[in-house]
Amino acid sequence: MKFFHYPHRIELEGGGSLAELTIAYSTYGKMNPDKSNVVWVCHALTANSDVADWWNGVVGENHVIDPGKYFIVCANILGSCYGTTGPLSINPATGSPYYSSFPAITIRDMVKAHVLLRKYLEIDKILLLMGGSMGGYQVLEWCILENNIIEKLLLLATSTTESAWGIATHTAQRLAIEADCTWRQASPSAGAKGLKAARAIGMLTYRNYGIMVQQQTDHDFEKLDNYKASSYIHYQGDKLTQRFNAFSYWLLTKSMDSHHIGRGRGGHPEQILETITQKTLIIGISSDILCPLAEQQLLKNHIPNSELVVIDSDYGHDGFMVESKIISQHLAEWLA
Repeated sequence: MKFFHYPHRIELEGGGSLAELTIAYSTYGKMNPDKSNVVWVCHALTANSDVADWWNGVVGENHVIDPGKYFIVCANILGSCYGTTGPLSINPATGSPYYSSFPAITIRDMVKAHVLLRKYLEIDKILLLMGGSMGGYQVLEWCILENNIIEKLLLLATSTTESAWGIATHTAQRLAIEADCTWRQASPSAGAKGLKAARAIGMLTYRNYGIMVQQQTDHDFEKLDNYKASSYIHYQGDKLTQRFNAFSYWLLTKSMDSHHIGRGRGGHPEQILETITQKTLIIGISSDILCPLAEQQLLKNHIPNSELVVIDSDYGHDGFMVESKIISQHLAEWLA
């Protein structure tokens, strides 16, 4: 992991600002002399810049996005807790962490931070900009903001705007965090139990009825408690709590709620999509209930030079992470 420090004030879309900015990022491979081999990966809600770790099978040696062929960049998003400026960072005005005083941010703010890093790395062209879920939100915003910089897009399990279903889910998750009596205490562990509950709610949308029944059904019909599905949800909640932070989770779900590519651009999302000139591969997951196929079909219907691939997977929204083998196959064919 590397760090880029931007020592100037950053104005945010919501009206707030940051006195300075640090971005944590990872790179793999080398940029070729004409700078034509850059692949930039935008990550989802709780991921980090180490894309070769969390997307192993798609990115990495001997995979479709191979550092032997491409110069690969992934930057930790603004507001996260993995090195980029966020709620746990020190506020220069107070000398203490921001915690709940961190200003509201949007997907557009995250992309503007990516642009600062792009310029610092002297990247003039991005061959392929790719991302799934919230990462796809960033891809869409970026290709609209810098249409002349980006050549190709890969969009997975994503959408033009946050749906009412997504906003309702995030609100339920934030209510869980806010119900934790430690929430908003000046401590990195504030809201930890609430974060666990929020993750539990999230898991019900990342997966679905079919895969939960398939994998978490108990076959001991005499049980009265300690069910397999319950243990699985506890495990997933504990796992996130150990590696993430409630302040960042609360903040980033808010940023997802405000995702709307038409905001401030004088048009409906469909009209904005029609201005996208990049060759675009769209991948949807058949069982996704968080960003269902209708969202990807809308992208296909309005992005002029686009192709839609539907992956038949039982894993729901998480399929964009789990089904790395078939995603790689489709991506390799499309790139070829």
